[in-house]
Amino acid sequence: MTEVAGSDLLSRLPPVRGRLQAQVSLREFTWFRVGGPAEVLFSPADADDLSGFLRDLDADVPVTVIGVGSNLLVRDGGVPGVVIRLGKGFGGIEIVNETGLRAGAAVPDVKVARAALDAGISGLTFFRGIPGTIGGALRMNGGAYGRETKDVLVEARAVSRIGDEMTLSVAEMNYSYRHCGAQNDLIFVEALFQGEVGDAEIIAAEMKAITQAREATQPVRSRTGGSTFKNPDGGKAWELIDAAGMRGFSVGNAMVSEKHCNFLINTGGATAQDLETLGDTVRERVFESSGITLEWEIRRIGVPAAEPSGVDT
Repeated sequence: MTEVAGSDLLSRLPPVRGRLQAQVSLREFTWFRVGGPAEVLFSPADADDLSGFLRDLDADVPVTVIGVGSNLLVRDGGVPGVVIRLGKGFGGIEIVNETGLRAGAAVPDVKVARAALDAGISGLTFFRGIPGTIGGALRMNGGAYGRETKDVLVEARAVSRIGDEMTLSVAEMNYSYRHCGAQNDLIFVEALFQGEVGDAEIIAAEMKAITQAREATQPVRSRTGGSTFKNPDGGKAWELIDAAGMRGFSVGNAMVSEKHCNFLINTGGATAQDLETLGDTVRERVFESSGITLEWEIRRIGVPAAEPSGVDT
């Protein structure tokens, strides 16, 4: 495939109250700091703006949704069509009936954990360990430290590809491990969570413990995309990667973290192709050594650049 090129797409799009921009680099929006441009980037003002845009958008225009880019790899050739990134219009938090918490899809997971702490709500502390937004947590059944989104979700509001607004119960999300079975074209805009009455000091201690555990075991200050592969049934991805001898292995300027080998790192100047090739090489070596095929947890979008990188051993 070729890289995303300039086009007249912008002139063919419906009017919006938010912002439409052509050929916007996406690397600044990802934690890996790699990737090509969006053909068009749309930042809707609110859910009604998003709904109206999708309702009037030609059906043949590709639509891709991104969040803060914490668990995302944008390929070097960029992303064709419209890339939607939810902003401050989806950033609200509201406490409901003492133990409920309503949050927009653009709210960082850590902010939900902090808001729950401030309100004395327990059960939502695990969000401190997820490096992303609520929209991503809804789409991937995000989880950490023994809990998942499905454990605390009451309902999620979403907009479909044709602009219909709907509310889904947690049962209708059809969750499994790091997977959401709701239709792929839904764009989640808000979630309602349910916690329990808790003690602020205990919640704060749990938050501190999660923070310390992450900093001690994960390369949180590196250019990384979080956990690269899903844990297989009955096992740990990092143990399989380590047993395959891949800790510290590199492709170009992409490297398997020495600190936690289920994390890939951009050590400086890596391309998306470097990172994806490294991930695929890890999967091959793990399969050779264990017979287990690791599944990507990091979401990969867009098209590759014309010239792929080679593998360094």
